Amino acid sequence: MVSTEVIIQAFLLTLFAGLSTGIGSALAFFAKRTNTKFLSISLGFSAGVMIYVSMIEIFGKAQDSLVGVYGDKIGNWYTILGFFGGMFIIAVIDKLIPEFQNPHEVHKIEDIESRVESAKKRKLLKMGVVSAIAIAVHNFPEGLATFTAALTDPALGIAIAVAIAIHNIPEGIAVSIPLYYATGSKKKAFLYSFLSGLAEPVGALIGFLILMPFLNDTIFGLLFAAVAGIMVFISLDELLPTAREYGETHLSIYGLIAGMIVMAISLILFM
Repeated sequence: MVSTEVIIQAFLLTLFAGLSTGIGSALAFFAKRTNTKFLSISLGFSAGVMIYVSMIEIFGKAQDSLVGVYGDKIGNWYTILGFFGGMFIIAVIDKLIPEFQNPHEVHKIEDIESRVESAKKRKLLKMGVVSAIAIAVHNFPEGLATFTAALTDPALGIAIAVAIAIHNIPEGIAVSIPLYYATGSKKKAFLYSFLSGLAEPVGALIGFLILMPFLNDTIFGLLFAAVAGIMVFISLDELLPTAREYGETHLSIYGLIAGMIVMAISLILFM
């Protein structure tokens, strides 16, 4: 039985990860240009953490749980199905969102600023609102992933929450800038960007309400396998390409390796 203290901690970590979109919103107002080096390293670092922890830790825990219930052959098949099922889910979500509204497509402060003269405020407002909705859709499974990890292993949950928080920062920029130019209000732009991150704790809450009464080794194993698939997909399809397209190819790879090293060391220290 999971203690109330652990559940609260898992929710708080998920809330931290989701609301980090507000950091991106704040940075957009204080920086005149996108810091491409910082973003490349940070996004690469986040991808390294998520790939390493997914393949080394989360996938292994899912496999142990399912093999323990169904035996080696069937258990491994279920683990694989859960892993690629998670990838399929996030891929479908990605596919349903138009390219510019997709928060994981590359957006720089300068790029959106350059559209202001030719775009009407109503169009910018729609762009910002749709971006906020798109981010909410993307953040929902990420919130479930963070919450589930924190519920079973608090140290693992912290690492995942930090990685997701880093990759949520550019999303805050994607929402806040068009809304700011549409409304002229930094407060409104920041608020909408900040609130779009609430989808992560909402995902955690719904997952908690639906899954907790039925949580057993099978559900846990399938959920963890799916979480691993979701995080690997996000890293390969979104984080690394975005980091490279910001124009700092080698820095993104250095960040990736650094993220893996930090994750590897932290897993050993907290074992």
